[in-house]
Amino acid sequence: MKNQVQLITYVDRLGGGDLKALHALLRDGPLAGLFGGVHLLPFFHPIDGADAGFDPIDHLSVDARLGDWSDIQALTQTVDVMGDVIVNHMSSQSPQFLDYQARGAASPYAGLFLRMDTVFPKGATEADLLAIYRPRPGLPFTPYATATGRELLWTTFTPQQLDIDVTHPQGKLYLSSILRRFAEAGIRMVRLDAVGYALKKAGSSCFMEPYTFDFIAAFATEARQLGIEVLVEIHSYYRRQIEIARQVDWVYDFALPPLVLHALTAADAEPLKRWIAQRPANSLTVLDTHDGIGIIDIGADAADRSGSPGLVSPAQLDALVERIHANSQGQSRQATGAAASNLDLYQVNCSFYDALARDDEAYLAARAIQFFLPGVPQVYYVGLLAGTNDMELLARSRVGRDINRHHYTPAEIEAALQRPVVQRLCALIRLRNQHPAFGGRFELLESSAEELQLRWVSEAGGALTLRVNLAQPAFEIHDEHQGLLPI
Repeated sequence: MKNQVQLITYVDRLGGGDLKALHALLRDGPLAGLFGGVHLLPFFHPIDGADAGFDPIDHLSVDARLGDWSDIQALTQTVDVMGDVIVNHMSSQSPQFLDYQARGAASPYAGLFLRMDTVFPKGATEADLLAIYRPRPGLPFTPYATATGRELLWTTFTPQQLDIDVTHPQGKLYLSSILRRFAEAGIRMVRLDAVGYALKKAGSSCFMEPYTFDFIAAFATEARQLGIEVLVEIHSYYRRQIEIARQVDWVYDFALPPLVLHALTAADAEPLKRWIAQRPANSLTVLDTHDGIGIIDIGADAADRSGSPGLVSPAQLDALVERIHANSQGQSRQATGAAASNLDLYQVNCSFYDALARDDEAYLAARAIQFFLPGVPQVYYVGLLAGTNDMELLARSRVGRDINRHHYTPAEIEAALQRPVVQRLCALIRLRNQHPAFGGRFELLESSAEELQLRWVSEAGGALTLRVNLAQPAFEIHDEHQGLLPI
């Protein structure tokens, strides 16, 4: 993976609506040369299912409205491309499930979908059910009628997203076929979506258990044999994230976004500094993604009854959520929790720019912190354009995360790129991509609670220092050879 900033985007939501238009934007358009890679959010058939493409009917087919596999392959000639392997589930409208419904046990796909009795052949006790970790209210089962009879199928996320039995030969064959298709198209990085929930065993939480790591290791080995690197996407207690990072290629630093928000809105860098001192170096750093702003990642361990503490106290966490709601003029409250459907319990839905009250200096300071931390940075397309909450889309869909999933027209992109905050962000991206100091050694410097100082030192590139005054907020970047850099 290149040590350069990557873009995260939906193909159809960033100017033009298809792969050719996105390619043009990145190849010779206004974003040319800005990114070393692009994470394409689900581009499979269909992109507009129950969960914005994360419930594929056909994971091996590019949605025809976006283009085809030749367009993906062409894009890989300009930038590195990451794709999602949706490990845990597939759509209830998939040909495989429709065949299973029609033919029951006689279907060749009968073993592909995980039934409750596959995990609990003797039935589940109350303790068994209470032990299952799920990111949403209720139990992860949905009754479906098949030719065999009425069955309880695992549906970790929504009733339309049917969990796959990844240990069954049909499940293994299905996932392997996705990897092979990606490799043929030139995709060299994959994100394992919802992989923490992929394996289930009676008497366990069915989330990130030791047997889950065994599955991830085997899958990553298969991917590497095809020339593909693997990113694991897990929201969980921060100590668990550190443990996960030791066993995989890449993880997201999901603790970073809420800690940066806490630092900038409370003028308190201490929790962020404690995290910087121990965070995994093999991280992809993000401030915003297609999901909400994670809270579980810095809170106490919900799975530990003894209450293992988080990176911030419960009072600090509650105060941060309230500041996000206040900064967004209450818009995030309308998109979070019981106010909107299809919401995870551990996230606040809001654009990162709105979470910082549309304060340009605070927003750019947040990006500077992100870019100065070890790891590979990713910038979400809405964040790239300092986008605001899309209340119209939220009102239409009533899906909370849609508040931060705006559809940008070419004219909107052109207008956004003229804004000083976006131009300065692009300058920060170019600095992160090009300055040789970022290939050297990282240092967290001593500073007061209201300050943050990060430095990179390289024999070839000299030293580059970021100083952030959280109380103002304001930031500056100093190059030992060129002095203060204009950003």
